[in-house]
Amino acid sequence: MSLASKAHHFQVSTPKKKKMQVNVQETITIYPSKTPFTDDHVLPLSHLDTDRNLHVTFRYLRVYLNSDAQQQQPKKPNSDPFHVITTALSAALVHYYQFTGSFSRREPDGRLELHCQAGRGVPVIRASVDFPLSEADYLDDDPDESFVEALVPDPNPDEVISHPMTLQVTAFKCGGFVLGAAIHHSLCDGLGATQFFNYMAELARGASEIRVEPVWERVNLLGPRNSPRVEFPVQEFLSLDRDFSPYSEKTGRVVREFFNVKDEWLDRLKGILLEQSGSKFTTFEALGAFIWRARVKASGIPSDEKVKFAYAINVRKLVKPPLPAGYWGNGCVPMYVQAKAGDLVDQPIYKTAELINKSKYNVSDEYVRSFIDFQELHYHEGITAGAKVSGFTDWRHLGHSTVDFGWGGPVTVFPLSRNLLGSVEPCFFLPNSSANAGKKDGFKLSVYLQEHAVSGFREDMDKLKNLEPGFL
Repeated sequence: MSLASKAHHFQVSTPKKKKMQVNVQETITIYPSKTPFTDDHVLPLSHLDTDRNLHVTFRYLRVYLNSDAQQQQPKKPNSDPFHVITTALSAALVHYYQFTGSFSRREPDGRLELHCQAGRGVPVIRASVDFPLSEADYLDDDPDESFVEALVPDPNPDEVISHPMTLQVTAFKCGGFVLGAAIHHSLCDGLGATQFFNYMAELARGASEIRVEPVWERVNLLGPRNSPRVEFPVQEFLSLDRDFSPYSEKTGRVVREFFNVKDEWLDRLKGILLEQSGSKFTTFEALGAFIWRARVKASGIPSDEKVKFAYAINVRKLVKPPLPAGYWGNGCVPMYVQAKAGDLVDQPIYKTAELINKSKYNVSDEYVRSFIDFQELHYHEGITAGAKVSGFTDWRHLGHSTVDFGWGGPVTVFPLSRNLLGSVEPCFFLPNSSANAGKKDGFKLSVYLQEHAVSGFREDMDKLKNLEPGFL
């Protein structure tokens, strides 16, 4: 371990005027506990990894209790979460040493590749907070954005290229802690990162062997075909624009809003859509359609402008042959639904839900291979989904609760990033915190919106509570 940092403070004020301060004490570098290799080498990435939409830092946090939520009495007063996590990290890096690498762009196509050099490690920040998690409502109930931002590393573009993963462990007065992570998305997706953190957690709980060996073979498994060809018309959703950056869209100030969605509201919504269409829709399809229309309507997008609904589908078991269990690179492909803004706002919501439902059936091995080959053939021309993309992702069933370092799984999990699938206004479906027993009903939405659209969007979300068929 090497000491490499400075102490500093972040201060914010809550609505109760109480100052919440995160005290950053040090940053240390954690190295693999055993040397994983001796010769420096370069690892290529897959064409899913190097998708321009994934040239972002994904930041999120997990909240852990180390006490009785009511009594605030530490369960394990002699165990330091920072020591437990960094020790487990050091051991895990023997198998996942790629997290210690650094990115660079290769010649002549400018794609990212990973340089692995002996003697490198992962930066981990140690921080503390001088109050219990309960005073921050376990970061579940519309947490103060500035305070939450201070709990997760926020490396600049140069830093994240040099260190694709940085972690932060923040201890609270109650003994609980927050594990914040900043990971370059080109290295792995959420499922790949969770695989790594689960292995860390198993080591922390006393495991001595790895159950699933990590697999890197990214080019062999998800590289272009020998003769690249685009047999699925992915160009219906993607276009070429050398000058367009996926996250350069100028939308004005974007803010994050939280909404609690109750099960009875969802049942009513799906029941009405069933009566109107004769079809059953999932929560993601029904609520996604509702939110997409509400966002487009509130944003005031011209009626003849195309808008897109974007989400990712896990293809690990869908491709032929299926990816091995230990594959931890990006294993999802983006799916798109598009419509003119005016049509989306005017048509019944069940028609939009049908479009989302039908888009799922486009996913096949050929879709994945065509998407990869399209990236191979046109990467240098600037592949983009364009502007006015609404990104959606469902975090309720991603296995976050299994990441148990010895204190039980996290009670609250949520992302801080707002660049997703080419969208600067994503929507996340999130589980309610398990620390708040009274909030097990339904789940939570984290929605990014243009500031001027918040009022109109809230009006439509309020109607979800007492939904009338005519509104749909």
